[in-house]
This record gives sequence, C-alpha cells and structure tokens, in this order.
Amino acid sequence: MTSLPTRTIGPFTVSAIGLGCMNLSHAYLPRPDAAAAARLLLHALDAGVTFLDTAALYGFGANEELLGRTVMHRRAEFTLASKCVLGGADGKRGIDGSPEAITRTLEESLRRLNVEHIDLYYMHRLDPKVPVEESVGALARAVEAGKIGAIGLSEMSAATLRRAHAVHPIAAMQTEYSPWTRNPEIAVLDACAELGTGFVAFSPVARGLLAGSVGAEGLPQGDLRGGMPRFQGDNLAKNLQMAERFRAIAGEAGCSMAQLCMAWVLSRRDFIVPIPGTTRIDHLDDLLGTFTRPVSAEALAAVDALFPPNAAAGPRYAAEAQSQVDTEVWEDEQLA
Repeated sequence: MTSLPTRTIGPFTVSAIGLGCMNLSHAYLPRPDAAAAARLLLHALDAGVTFLDTAALYGFGANEELLGRTVMHRRAEFTLASKCVLGGADGKRGIDGSPEAITRTLEESLRRLNVEHIDLYYMHRLDPKVPVEESVGALARAVEAGKIGAIGLSEMSAATLRRAHAVHPIAAMQTEYSPWTRNPEIAVLDACAELGTGFVAFSPVARGLLAGSVGAEGLPQGDLRGGMPRFQGDNLAKNLQMAERFRAIAGEAGCSMAQLCMAWVLSRRDFIVPIPGTTRIDHLDDLLGTFTRPVSAEALAAVDALFPPNAAAGPRYAAEAQSQVDTEVWEDEQLA
C-alpha cells in the first residue's frame, strides 16, 4: 500500500485527501456498475487513501452496503465516516434529527456497513424542528455505547457548531469548499480553528466543473447537478468561462485542473481534509498526484484573484435544498 501525507481530524490521523463515496451510488451520472465501484474503492486503499466517507442517504443505503461488502475485510486500514438525519424512503429525501431517528438510522448503518463501530458519524443536516443539543445528545450516547468514535456536523453554521460543541466535542465539520464556493471562510473555518474541529471539504473540484468534466452541453438527464442553478443556462455559460481561465492557470502551473483545486483547498488551513468523489481510477490517481506536483504561491494567488468570494454565477442550491442547510451566506449572495 502506498503512503500519503496525513492530516488530523479530531482523534483520527487520515490521508490528507480522502474519498467521498457518494457518486458511486447516488446523485451524479453516469454511475459505475458494482464491479467497477468495488475496483475503485480497493484501488483507493491501495493508493494510500485512509478516509472513506459515506452516508445513509447515498443510494438510500446502497452506498453503505457497497462499502460493507467491498472493503470491510480491510477495516483496519481506514477511518470510516457516515451520516444520519438526512435520509430517504421510496426515493424521497427527508430530515429527522430526533434522537429516536438518529438511533434507528445508526443501527441500520451499522448493519449495512457490516461493522459494529463507525469512526466518525455526522449529522448530515440540521433538523429545524429539533434543537441541535438533543440530536447531539443522542450521538453522545452512541459514543458512550461504543457504536461511534466521534461526532461530526455537515452543512452547518459556526453558531450551530458552537452549540453542538457545548454538548459534546465535535470532531469535524463537513461543508462544500472549493475555489468557487468559499462560504466556510465567512465564519466556520475560524470556529473550527477555535474549537479544534477538523474541516472536511466536499466537492473540492466544484462538482466537477473545475476538473474539466462539465461542458457546455450540460449534464445527463437525472444528474443531481442539473437541478442546481450554477449548472443551468446563462449561469453555466459564465461559470464555464471562469473554468477556462482556471484551466489556463493550471496549465501555467504544470498541473491538472483537479490538482490545482486540491492544492488550493489544502493550502487554506492545515486542518482541512478534502474528500473528492470520482467513479474513475484515472481521475483518482490524478487527484492523488497533487502531492507530487507542488503548486507555487503565485498560482494559488491567481486562483484567489479569479474566484473572489461569491464569484460563481447562480445560487449554490435550488430553493428546497437551500432551505435544508444552515451554512452562512455572503451578504450579496444570490439565493434561489
């Protein structure tokens, strides 16, 4: 097994780039078949990735089942993260942060993953009907019972992080972070630094747009991104123009677009661990190649100049999805 640089997330030492497993089973198209998904997961472990991230929502349990039957014979080699609160039934999403639902979802996740213990277990979203203190209390009891090792939050604000942390230490905050989505810089990154909470960056290559995998033709019918305003109409056209300028910076820096994204995210704070997702082994190898392609401070500054906060055209989420997140927004940010 290859060894990669490491970073610390709560009590865990993990590879400085982890793997988001969502699009092996959920949301993005095209999706790999089971054999290809298994090959990618095993290749990730062989390549030195020691942080795998899944959730009860992904494939409505199918993603956890995929990990459960594919990599658990190598359980000692990686830190396992999953999530609760945001789930689904009959193909529809729903939020339930009640202690009873959290306890039930955790038992279902343990069964699907074929484990007795999940290292890092997140609240995937904040349930506005349930005080975060009650939800975290249920997770704290799961820590005491030995069913999870640490607690995380996803897509939540600095204020919510502090409330949760007052109940039980929060090991990680997971939120979208890339050159074109810089909302964590408003308050959450500072709060993480203050509390000793690690930050896990999902979609660090801008949902594929800053890796060159989205074109003017848009996305396949049924791809989750197709419902996001940034991937629609004039917004997509404007964002692709910025992506082409980003491509030029990467070319001058002697790295791929994905590697430039990863280098930028890793450079922001030493407690950030990005978890890009991919369905292709060559793309994964390119992402991990970031560690062998040093990027100059000048190139990173050029990225900053191209993507000041709130530079992306269009809202991050459509109205329903935006209503389900608790993250801070820029003063002049366009919302659905």
